[in-house]
Amino acid sequence: MEPAVDITELYAAHRLALVRLAVLLVDDVASAEDVVQDAFAALARRPDAVRDPSKALAYLRVAVVNTARSALRRRRTARAYSPPHDLSPPTPEDSAVLAEEHREVIVALHTLAPRQREVLVLRYWSDLSEAEIARTLDISRGTVKSTASRALVALERAMHAPVTPSSREEER
Repeated sequence: MEPAVDITELYAAHRLALVRLAVLLVDDVASAEDVVQDAFAALARRPDAVRDPSKALAYLRVAVVNTARSALRRRRTARAYSPPHDLSPPTPEDSAVLAEEHREVIVALHTLAPRQREVLVLRYWSDLSEAEIARTLDISRGTVKSTASRALVALERAMHAPVTPSSREEER
């Protein structure tokens, strides 16, 4: 008989890294924690979904990415009539989670298209290979490469965009 997936052990070992991954895909800690909790709950409901325990973390990463997409999709629907610049500023708790030196990158990251953001987060935050990213997002390796290349150009452009008085007010 194959060894079962120990969800408690997985949770203790990988929850924080998965929350950090989710924070980069969604825009706040509370949503990120919900996304990760939903991923673990899905695995708990169907422990047979992962036959090989060594693939449980990969399963959870896929679940986090897909759940984050769903959360963002629901949010977009709810905010369909609200312009993006009307979003409330992050709470002090949200700001404390992200180190000050990473704030500019995070802000620029959220200007990217969702797939570009997902590819960069999985590549540079989760340190996944192109093949792992392709499997996680269910796209080809070539798409991973081209998306990453375009995303890096867009990220650099966003980070070097001039700061205007109105953008300073939006940051506050």
